[in-house]
Amino acid sequence: MKRIILVACAAFTLIATKVNAQSLKIGHINSQELLSLMPEVKKADADLKTYAKSFEDQLETMGKDYQKKIADYQGQEKTMTDAVKEVKQKEITDLGARIESTQKSAEEKVATKKQELFKPILDKAEKAIKDVAKEKGFDYVFDLSTGSVLVSRDADNMLPAVKAKLGIQ
Repeated sequence: MKRIILVACAAFTLIATKVNAQSLKIGHINSQELLSLMPEVKKADADLKTYAKSFEDQLETMGKDYQKKIADYQGQEKTMTDAVKEVKQKEITDLGARIESTQKSAEEKVATKKQELFKPILDKAEKAIKDVAKEKGFDYVFDLSTGSVLVSRDADNMLPAVKAKLGIQ
């Protein structure tokens, strides 16, 4: 008798899962592939490269100046007075610090510019994905490139129930 009940429960669970799975519509997309096909991405990449190149050129010029100052210092060090050595060392140290500061600033500016250029493109792609999901009746859409869920039903959000279970307001 236990065996029959166990088999019946297993069959019921299988049928319930099958019925439940049939009512869910799941889709997937590779967002990286989508982005690579969007013409806006190519333009944004080109604009970003141009923007970054201006900083690279500036840093390259500063680097050459730095190397020249070091070479000049090393070539004339033996004939310099201590006071001149100290001034030249300070110049080299200051230039090195400026290069470092400029490089850090450039990296931050390029990252900000990238965000500025790509946000509208990412928003456009996200809106298109959500619109298609709604039109096609998808309950969930997974992004194959990141393994994340791009679209989900609001009814499946477990946060309120888990917060209640944990006594969190």
